[in-house]
Amino acid sequence: MSLTKSPLQPSSAPSWVLDLTTPCPAQSKALTLTDPPGYTAVAPKRTSTDKNSKAVQPPTRRQPTPEEMDTLKLKKAWEIALAPAKQLPMQGIGMWMTGNSLQVFSIFMVFTLFKNPLVQILGTNSVFVPYETESTKAKLLMVKLAYIACNILTLALGIYKVNAMGLLPYVDC
Repeated sequence: MSLTKSPLQPSSAPSWVLDLTTPCPAQSKALTLTDPPGYTAVAPKRTSTDKNSKAVQPPTRRQPTPEEMDTLKLKKAWEIALAPAKQLPMQGIGMWMTGNSLQVFSIFMVFTLFKNPLVQILGTNSVFVPYETESTKAKLLMVKLAYIACNILTLALGIYKVNAMGLLPYVDC
């Protein structure tokens, strides 16, 4: 067996290897774009190796006051409290799509319509702990009640689904 190169093996590197080793051509200055309106360029930070230059600090953001933080916390708490109500249309569509017969999908839908709100109602206090301060404690009571009411609406949707499936017993007078 001979160790000589066959005529199919190239003797030099492929052309794409050579293309990757050559430097990129310099772009012309005519192709530069202007900054968009409202954009302010931030000067690059100088390293500590520059002895004759001062360190450039980015502009600091003003810290919000405690009243502003309480307002932001209440807004976020209201968003969380109303989230179950925002999910009701999607759950209603899913409920309609599963039908009224006893199948795996409709049973799973009913299970989730009962399980999720009950778990959320039992964990109401733990959901709103990050937003509770001394000044927002009284205001969070209304937020918690709205959260519980939205979850009760989801439970009512589950009860309606069970009734539509014919699983809810009732007496006809």
